[in-house]
Amino acid sequence: MKKRISFILAVLMTIGAKAQDPHFSQFFASPLTLNPANTGRFDGSFRVAGNYRNQWPTINNAFTTATLSVDFGILRGTLPEMDTWGVGFLVLSDQSGNKILRNNFIGLSTAYHKSLDEDGLNSIAIGFQAVYAQKRLDITQAKFSDQITELGFTNVSQDIFSQQNLNTSYLDMNTGILGSFSTNGRNSLYAGVSYYHVARPKESLSGADFYLPARWTFHGGALLPLDDSKTFHASMLLQKQAGAMETIVGGAMSFLLSEEESSPVQLYTGAWYRVGDAVIPYLGLEFRSIWFGFSYDINHSGLKTASQGRGGNEISIIYVRQPSDPRNRQVECPRF
Repeated sequence: MKKRISFILAVLMTIGAKAQDPHFSQFFASPLTLNPANTGRFDGSFRVAGNYRNQWPTINNAFTTATLSVDFGILRGTLPEMDTWGVGFLVLSDQSGNKILRNNFIGLSTAYHKSLDEDGLNSIAIGFQAVYAQKRLDITQAKFSDQITELGFTNVSQDIFSQQNLNTSYLDMNTGILGSFSTNGRNSLYAGVSYYHVARPKESLSGADFYLPARWTFHGGALLPLDDSKTFHASMLLQKQAGAMETIVGGAMSFLLSEEESSPVQLYTGAWYRVGDAVIPYLGLEFRSIWFGFSYDINHSGLKTASQGRGGNEISIIYVRQPSDPRNRQVECPRF
């Protein structure tokens, strides 16, 4: 029985390593999982972001991931006028192998954004994130060879398990830097680097030890107004963890549908490309400080036979509370 548990662990951990840490195709809509230095970098009083992803749904729900975060600025009256000190909280749930392996994370982020000029058009930030992680292996959801009959997995396994659930937990640390630049207050360029699993924490389940490999993330993008009603948003992501690498590039065009200043409505349409894996069409809508996004991974890699071309459905929602005093508004911040 112990050998079987170790085998299950090895398979799940290997799958997780190849897929890297839990991640989103809409990486730009999950600021606190992308880079701790994003904490507090937005135009408003506070921000709430939620994301849900179902990856490879045709392969017995291989991965489902959901996250919720909130961040805000503190000590606004005591810091230099154009500086920001952000604090944020993050919860993330990731389930693998049809819920056999369940991962839950709670994080606390902070970042300081230092203005490089008196107008706040250019800034640099450094951020840190502490995470408490809990992992659970649910053996009751596993299937074994002695359960197979002509009708499928209908037999009861003869293995006797001393523990129905195997658990482990640990503390983790992440860090990152972010530079934001603007030439006129309307456009925006940004670039960031984040480093995850600084201390390489150990995961241990049923005597099987795994050390989390460090993850490097490089990301950047641009917001470029084309005229009063259209803006081009571009972004890219490069991640490297152990032997796995992920590269995503693409962009979206936003169209102003309503010019009412108090509640403008914008439509976003575009696509990203995960190199060697999937095309990711994207559709978004923004109104009254709420931003919805939907994307659909169209898989074209060697896994497309099993996935039937369905890499993953993903939705995101962001709410930013606007400041009551327009004079407190910041310059245009990174959006994609």
